[in-house]
Amino acid sequence: MNEFQGLVAVVTGGAGGIGAATATLLHHRGARVAVLDREAGKAPAGLLALDCDITDTAAVDRAVAGVAEQLGGIDIVVNNAGIGATGDVGANDDAEWARVLDVNVTGIARVSRAALPHLRGSSSPVIVNMCSAVAFVGVRQRALYSASKGAVLALTLAMAADHVAEGIRVNAVAPGTTDTPWVGRLLGAAEDPAAAAAALRARQPLGRLVTADEIAHAVASLASPLAASTTGAILRVDGGMTSLRVQ
Repeated sequence: MNEFQGLVAVVTGGAGGIGAATATLLHHRGARVAVLDREAGKAPAGLLALDCDITDTAAVDRAVAGVAEQLGGIDIVVNNAGIGATGDVGANDDAEWARVLDVNVTGIARVSRAALPHLRGSSSPVIVNMCSAVAFVGVRQRALYSASKGAVLALTLAMAADHVAEGIRVNAVAPGTTDTPWVGRLLGAAEDPAAAAAALRARQPLGRLVTADEIAHAVASLASPLAASTTGAILRVDGGMTSLRVQ
């Protein structure tokens, strides 16, 4: 498949995990891909990789302008960069709330805002945000993270409404628990990593974690010009976590 031939994609947080899988897939399907990441040196080979902290407005503006200049425009923005948080509502102080929301929510706004002038010049403009299953269902010990992803859901719908008349599509993917480095670190810190891993698998009806490649395919499906009538959609890739009850 090469439906992305001639298109330029920006993937934030594209140096590892879901972001790297997404950037690689878009590249394989014909896109010219730029990765924005604080560890750009770890990005997949063959891609334009730019150091960028999405909490820094000036850095975002420079990086986005650099992508447009070097690759000839921007057609696709994948707002993948994000950080996790654990604990109930009393577990994190104001500084941690500000930090997580700055990355997971305001970071999307910064990158999208910088990219909008370029998207307006594209024939196939689209933004795909990274949401989460926890925006739909209450999960223990995820208060701050859930709040940030609930905001991503609402932001995605608002952006879709704001820009539909311009032909800019805005969608999101909502993964369930995914086999990523962050989840690996959570399990490594657990008192009983094997039991913690089993519990994560058990809460998804498919009985396993979602893979980064599966999320990448979902992002690509929403970003594809073949999905030209899809906007304001939140695609759940969660092993049935938010919609099925099998016990």
